[in-house]
Amino acid sequence: MAEAVKMPKMSDTMTEGVLTKWHKKVGDKIKAGDVVAEIETDKATMDFESFQEGTLLYLGIKEGQAVPVDAIIAVIGENGEDYISVLKSESSAPVQEEKQAEPEAKAAKQDKSAPAVDTSNIPATIIRMPALSDTMSEGVINKWNFKVGDKIKSDDSLADVETDKATMEVVGYEEGTLLYLSVKEGEAVPVNGIIAIVGKEGTDITPLLNAEKSDKVTKSEKSEAPAATTPDAIASPQKETSSAAVTESSSEEDDSRVKASPLARKLAQDKGINLNDVKGSAEGGRIVKKDIEEFKPSEKVTPSSAGSIDKSAAPPTLPQYIGEEKYTEKPVTQMRKAITKSLSESLFTAPHFYLTVSIDMDGAIAARTQINTVAPVKVSFNDIVIKSVAIALKQHPAVNSSFRGDKIRFNEHTNIGVAMAVEDGLLVPVVRFADGKSLSRISAEVKDFAQKAKAKKLQPKDWEGSTFTVSNLGMFGIDEFTSIINTPDGAILSVGAIQQVPVVKDGAVVPGNVMKLTLGCDHRVVDGATGAAFLQTLKALLEQPIRLLA
Repeated sequence: MAEAVKMPKMSDTMTEGVLTKWHKKVGDKIKAGDVVAEIETDKATMDFESFQEGTLLYLGIKEGQAVPVDAIIAVIGENGEDYISVLKSESSAPVQEEKQAEPEAKAAKQDKSAPAVDTSNIPATIIRMPALSDTMSEGVINKWNFKVGDKIKSDDSLADVETDKATMEVVGYEEGTLLYLSVKEGEAVPVNGIIAIVGKEGTDITPLLNAEKSDKVTKSEKSEAPAATTPDAIASPQKETSSAAVTESSSEEDDSRVKASPLARKLAQDKGINLNDVKGSAEGGRIVKKDIEEFKPSEKVTPSSAGSIDKSAAPPTLPQYIGEEKYTEKPVTQMRKAITKSLSESLFTAPHFYLTVSIDMDGAIAARTQINTVAPVKVSFNDIVIKSVAIALKQHPAVNSSFRGDKIRFNEHTNIGVAMAVEDGLLVPVVRFADGKSLSRISAEVKDFAQKAKAKKLQPKDWEGSTFTVSNLGMFGIDEFTSIINTPDGAILSVGAIQQVPVVKDGAVVPGNVMKLTLGCDHRVVDGATGAAFLQTLKALLEQPIRLLA
């Protein structure tokens, strides 16, 4: 009998997985234990082994596609067996069928709607509210400069519009008779809404208005259609023109009323050119793109009063730099999604507070040098910190605890999570029972975890079960920092770099090596005095490493 193969839950925080590669194709024979696919979880990319035997009848997702846990990804059964019944029996199948039926239902609904009216032969043009700023959603007609029946020229300012940024002029760039004004002064019009209609005198504009209302109803039914932000984004049967905005100038010489095409005005703004300085070549002295491109600063018209000014004392003309705004976007990885979710929940659920202490590392430096002369594995300062933390936690079990809703768990074992940066984010493998392990053993495990993390080969058993976390950015030269607690741990230690600074010893200022540690605590389980006592014990262990052997 055919069986569904579902997306497995491969970590405790996994909610969905990305199928990065199929190792089998439809028609292949599958045995129990065969690697069917590679799945990217929120922690690592892992092999997915089949627990069923038979023929691969169906592949439900493509490589690179993300699906939630427990969603069907394949069907295995006898060769030639009907697998459709398996898909229908699962809850995901009706959802898929429903989605496929949506376009048909919408098409049927549209067929029942009233037939569209042809407005292409109507000698009139709709003037719409332009988007005069990047945050504008509507504009208020502050003042109409014409009334219905007036003759309009292409460069006339139809109205003054108040936006969320300033009061600006709107030019329709159409000639004819003003046939219609949509609102009164003081009323608002949404971006892309009709503000006026210009056309041949005596034209019946009722079909245009009816078509506009019908178009709004249709768009409201299509909730998935993106809202247009510019007039060009709206497709309509009749001829339309987009309004152009003339912004207020903050310079001493306002160029907002200079006749210029929208493109010329945009180019002038980008190049820092005041339109008052440009001579227009189009009809009526109107400035066009060509005039801006050919404009040179030396062509600026100076006032007649400037004749008495020494030209040699004129300020130098600085070259204009025109940059280009650009960016790239990448899809959020499963690991980044998990980091976002877990750290957000930690920060906004657990009340964090932080304690910082300075450590004299002279003793640790000397001890490390001696240890590495005999140790089978090179020991790092981070290894010494991990060992010291584990021993200190045995003396302060309240810091080695976690909040569990209606109870607090005090862990008697010390499993230290070690934060490691990888290409896609952050992983926290766990050194288990660190208090009972030698420095060499801790060093070997951390190095092995680092290699696995880089190769995305860590398994769930490697990162689960921490009771405390150490995050070290000292190797990047960071003096001190704070970390977000890795839940369900009750605390996290942020380790800074060892800095060579002047210190006072025996009343004299001498060179010293100082490292700062910052303890982040969940105030639900760790109080200030408790955290401070833990740091004092940790400080003593690091400043006198011989205590690690006691």
